[in-house]
Amino acid sequence: MNLESYFDTPRWPVFYHDNHLLVAYKPSGLLIQADSTRDACLLDLARQWVKIQYQKPGNVFLALVHRLDRPVAGTVVFARTSKAASRLSLQFRTGRVEKQYLAIVHGTMTPASGRLTDYIYRRGPTSKIVAAQTAGSREARLSYRVVDVQNSQSLLEINLETGRHHQIRAQLASRGFPILGDLRYGAARPLPERQLALFAHKLAFDHPTRKERMNFCSPLPLGWPWPGVPDNPQAPVWDLKSMK
Repeated sequence: MNLESYFDTPRWPVFYHDNHLLVAYKPSGLLIQADSTRDACLLDLARQWVKIQYQKPGNVFLALVHRLDRPVAGTVVFARTSKAASRLSLQFRTGRVEKQYLAIVHGTMTPASGRLTDYIYRRGPTSKIVAAQTAGSREARLSYRVVDVQNSQSLLEINLETGRHHQIRAQLASRGFPILGDLRYGAARPLPERQLALFAHKLAFDHPTRKERMNFCSPLPLGWPWPGVPDNPQAPVWDLKSMK
């Protein structure tokens, strides 16, 4: 599959770019950064796009300042300069970045809104909730609101306060509400392309060189599995395999 031909199209949009930033959509199934599999990744595709778009000779600088898990889709920001990378990374560390997700979980989540605070310990590819005094654990915080409940499932709006490994997945599953498709954390069955019903919906941060708040919101992808959500023909695809 020639992924370069799909990047920066309505099915796979670039939301914004300037001399300091690139904000783009990541479909489920795509790595955000290269790993041992040597599969395609968003960082490399975005670098190639910048090289062509800006007619850059030689190597292109593009820095990763946050991550999305491979089966998660949504909005991602990259830094195009070292100054932007440093300033954006500081915003992520200090909680200046607003990160809002949508998630569909098994069960009727109660209470209908709240704030979850846990300690997470990462062991290899999995994270688990542990006691606060556990060596190597890190505090994880999020707030949530139940948007709708149908067919013994809940649609949640989640504001992520910290960015721990598999944080949303582990915190919800530990309370008996695994995300649809998340076999690692207790879901009953996979989704058709092994996506997770977890979507990085909104992202807001301060521009690294201007006194301007930047706000981005990705449309829900085609096939988002919630009853009554109409398919938007201009929406991005949910999973990488749907690019065909």
